[in-house]
Amino acid sequence: MASLTQWKVPSSAQPRPEDYHFDLDRALSAVVGLHSFVPPDALTADTLGTERAGNGVVIDDGLVLTIGYVVTEAETVWLHLADGRVVQADTVGIDRESGFGLVQALGDLDLEPLPLGSSAAARVNDPVVVAGVGGRSRSLAGQIISREEFAGYWEYLIDQAIFTRPAHPNWGGTGLISASGDLIGIGSLQLEREEAGRSEHLNMNVPIDLLKPVLDDLRKFGQVNRPARPWLGIYVAEIENRVTAVGIVPKGPADRAELRAGDAILALKGEKVTDAAQLYRKLWALGPAGVDVPLTLHREGDTFDVVVTSTDRHRMLKKPRLH
Repeated sequence: MASLTQWKVPSSAQPRPEDYHFDLDRALSAVVGLHSFVPPDALTADTLGTERAGNGVVIDDGLVLTIGYVVTEAETVWLHLADGRVVQADTVGIDRESGFGLVQALGDLDLEPLPLGSSAAARVNDPVVVAGVGGRSRSLAGQIISREEFAGYWEYLIDQAIFTRPAHPNWGGTGLISASGDLIGIGSLQLEREEAGRSEHLNMNVPIDLLKPVLDDLRKFGQVNRPARPWLGIYVAEIENRVTAVGIVPKGPADRAELRAGDAILALKGEKVTDAAQLYRKLWALGPAGVDVPLTLHREGDTFDVVVTSTDRHRMLKKPRLH
């Protein structure tokens, strides 16, 4: 991910105040930069790094919404403001299902929060602003190009992710702002797809409506106050019409059950699985974390059954240190 100081959006792609019916510069001022430090022995250190950077959006007094991987297991979090100020923050909570993360500034930000809009009202072809810290020069005038299911390789699924173009170069935690000036999503990923024989890059954004039912829980408890979903600790890809393990989380449930990268998952509890979304839905339908998960695997010409005892992923993560 590009650093917060090494790039600018081309002027032709920047949002222009005259194109919007809200105070563009005031809305963009609610976006801050995040810089977090994670201990090297953290579960996510190898995959996400020990030093992470991204964006976040002020949604309440000193409360910043971002994408969770930027601050997962973070020992220290700093907020970088567009005017050059730096303020320390604490991680308040992370929702594993949506992917949202919340941090609370430990000093006065003196920034007006961006109001939460309705992502359900967002439509394909709607104009949007994809906002990064630093105002117009770090933000994009974009467009929603699709609303569709997204299945991540890390046991993650969203029914109505918001895909936008052009892609923001510092996408993590960007604010997706509607034509009315409301926050309707948070940037999560950059993806590549083929369209009319050409390759194009898109941003996947998590819809803001997924935050509203869990916001109070995240602020009070640091996570959603309901039984956790079962987690296997496996990274998957769809290869030749099979769901295939491409990585195993060390010391996770799949690792303890001796699954290997390259194993094809043919069925769960005797029911055939053909894609990642189907696997996740069948897994989560079994019950809460801790449930036994019967899998049928194919490995090097052999087909066999194995039972994986799931767990709550949150329990394997380092807890944030509060200041």
